[in-house]
Amino acid sequence: MNKLVSTILFRASLTRWPQSAKSFHVLGRQYSYKSDLALETIYPNSSLRLYTPPPPAAKNDGTFNGYIPLDKLSITYSRSSGPGGQNVNTVSTKVDLRFHLNTATWLPEQTRNRLTELQKGRITKDGYLVIKSELTRSQQLNTADALEKLRTYIRQAEQPVSLEPTAETVEKLRRRHEKAARERLAMKRKRSETKAFRQAPL
Repeated sequence: MNKLVSTILFRASLTRWPQSAKSFHVLGRQYSYKSDLALETIYPNSSLRLYTPPPPAAKNDGTFNGYIPLDKLSITYSRSSGPGGQNVNTVSTKVDLRFHLNTATWLPEQTRNRLTELQKGRITKDGYLVIKSELTRSQQLNTADALEKLRTYIRQAEQPVSLEPTAETVEKLRRRHEKAARERLAMKRKRSETKAFRQAPL
């Protein structure tokens, strides 16, 4: 009986509502729920189109301006490790960002050479600089974190190379050497005492 009533009401609604409203329920409600916080409600006059802003103007000194062309990078996603519940098993949030360092023309040659020296452990045999991030459980946040790591590495590579160590570096190395010598002598003394206890009494 209920099925018959619903069928009659549905047919009556089709004759009552115009052709453009046939995607509505009998009571005039939409099939899909849309929150009051939807973008169409918050920004009614916006086109809601995502776009990539143009790159900023290059600096006069030729240094890195912070802009990274995404079309020159290879970004892949995979499952993150560690705890995280079902989100870890279903969503690929780990980011693997890589690009060929020698052919990256958007970086100065001097910066590329310096990156090769500083980031030896992150460069593959094929010459790709690999940066990974699984800091959060969000794919977008991990992508932003990987890009920020790349910016940090590039800025470190652009720092001037000082051939002579500073006074602070010399003092730090001296203290480190003295500490290592004390630890070595302490271990040697402890080993000598252990062997002395093993000897039979005279």
